[in-house]
Amino acid sequence: GVLRAMAPGSSTHGTIVSNLAYALAGHLRATRPGCRVVTEPGVQPRLRSRWNFRIPDLGVTCVRDRPGDIMLPEPLLLVEVLSPGNATDTWANLPLYASLPSVAELRIVHSTQVRVEVLRRQADGSWPDDPTPVETGAVGLASISLDLPLAEIYRDTHLGTGGGPL
Repeated sequence: GVLRAMAPGSSTHGTIVSNLAYALAGHLRATRPGCRVVTEPGVQPRLRSRWNFRIPDLGVTCVRDRPGDIMLPEPLLLVEVLSPGNATDTWANLPLYASLPSVAELRIVHSTQVRVEVLRRQADGSWPDDPTPVETGAVGLASISLDLPLAEIYRDTHLGTGGGPL
C-alpha cells in the first residue's frame, strides 16, 4: 500500500458533511432505527482487501455498532464530498466502493457548485457507466427512502442559503 497525505477539507466541505450527517441521522432515527450514519468510516474494498481500505466522508449501515470494529460493516450508502484537492482520489475510490456487495448507492456531493452525482446499483447488480447529476430540487436516496433537498445539503455555505430554496 501507499500512504496518501490529505489536506484538511475546506469550511464548505465540513459544513456539507455536517449537514448531510444531521439530515441522515434524523431520518434514520425516525424511519429506520436499526440503521446509523457514520462520519469518516473505514471501508474495506474487496480488491486487495488485506491491506486496502478507504475513508469516505459518510457511510450508512444497518448493522449494529460492535466493540473493536474499525471498518464499517456492510455499508449501504457511501457519500463523498468532492473538493478540488481530493477530486482524483475521490473518483478513483468509486469503483472500489462499488466492489462491496452491500453498497446500493454512492453519492458525490460537490463543494464548489450545487451538484450531487448519483450512482445506484441496478436490479441486475451492475452499476451505470456514468453518474446522474442533480442540480435542482432534491436528491433521492432510495436505499434509505429519503428525498433530501439540495437546500439542506448546502445550508449555511456560500453556495446555499439559510435553508431556503436554491
